[in-house]
Amino acid sequence: MKFSGNLSRAILSTLLGSSLLVGCGGSDGGSDPTPTPPLPPTPGPTAVSQMALWLTAPSDASTRFFKSPQALNFGSAAGQNPTIAVDTTQTYQTIDGFGYTLTGGSAQLLNQMSAPTRAALLKELFATDGSNIGTSYLRVSIGASDLDARVFTYDDAAQPDPTLAQFSIAPDRVNLIPVLKEILAINPNIKILGSPWTAPTWMKTNNSYIGGSLKAEYYPVYAQYFVKYLQAMQAEGIRLDAVTLQNEPLHGGNEPSMVMTAAEQATFIRDFVGPAFRTAGLATKIILYDHNLDHPEYPLTILRDPEASQYVDGSAFHLYDGTISTMSQVRNAFPSKNVYFTEQWVDGRSNNFAGDFGWHVNNLIIGATRNWSKNVLEWNLASDQNFGPHTPGGCSTCLGAVTINGNTVTRNVATTR
Repeated sequence: MKFSGNLSRAILSTLLGSSLLVGCGGSDGGSDPTPTPPLPPTPGPTAVSQMALWLTAPSDASTRFFKSPQALNFGSAAGQNPTIAVDTTQTYQTIDGFGYTLTGGSAQLLNQMSAPTRAALLKELFATDGSNIGTSYLRVSIGASDLDARVFTYDDAAQPDPTLAQFSIAPDRVNLIPVLKEILAINPNIKILGSPWTAPTWMKTNNSYIGGSLKAEYYPVYAQYFVKYLQAMQAEGIRLDAVTLQNEPLHGGNEPSMVMTAAEQATFIRDFVGPAFRTAGLATKIILYDHNLDHPEYPLTILRDPEASQYVDGSAFHLYDGTISTMSQVRNAFPSKNVYFTEQWVDGRSNNFAGDFGWHVNNLIIGATRNWSKNVLEWNLASDQNFGPHTPGGCSTCLGAVTINGNTVTRNVATTR
């Protein structure tokens, strides 16, 4: 877990494995003055060998995720700066990982680099030794997201294909699967989450990639679509830890997109996806919702349905609307179910590194984990100098964690925390 700030708030990277030690003094920058869960008491001394100092200075472009040779000697409190306390006697949720969405466009840019340059960049991003970032969680799109060069699903048949005879993950074999295999060779323990932006158009009420809903008669077919996808990825040596069933189910205006109400998702899980996964022997977790924190009633409605809830691991959130503390509201209502933070963009037009850096650290790296999140995922891993690739109606200003222009790489806000 890495805490980042300016020269007066140096970041501490705690090299303590996968258990999150929530023991950080100071405000999380959100709207709630009291963090959730409550902070533990002041701890005793912690072994120096467990701690390393990494520094990002938002006002100094030369200091980005810089590992300091300075030794961390713990002793009596001194100075006026905020204190980060690490208490090894108290733990809260375990952390699955921190990372990004490896969009199809991100994979395309990476795959177009020269092999040596790509290998060096992937090592920097995914290697887990002491000198690299050690990204530990990725989200991928099931079919195209809006940050693919074109829209596609895995069964774009001209006519309804209820047997899924034309199902194929061939579009992902061009860029996404080769890049994922390179990443897995570097970090075989990385967790991967899959999220669809739309079902095939012939399954939808409007026969379009944009908007519309899943037709009731295709619920069992779409459940098998998920099963076939997970099995096809496993055949490639890529195991997905979890899936959400619809990216941003309350937003039908993206390209691609699909609307799925809470009642529809409950039915889909309870009667189709959950039983289909169980029959197929799939251990892949099912995670609800995958949308903004201003509608906690969506996941709560499904979690209150015991027949649906039995198949559900937890709920996923974005922060384009709402407050980060709502994650605790959902988690505390159902403590046996996990919460996840799966997406937040950086606006490429802002030109405000310091402001974006501070907001993301306060609200995501600190805020989400203080509110029980098992992961923190930024949006797209890579974009080009023009914020592409993207679909014609997709996000045209999404700044990647890295900007890739041929073999030239610029490291942005999301790679310096």
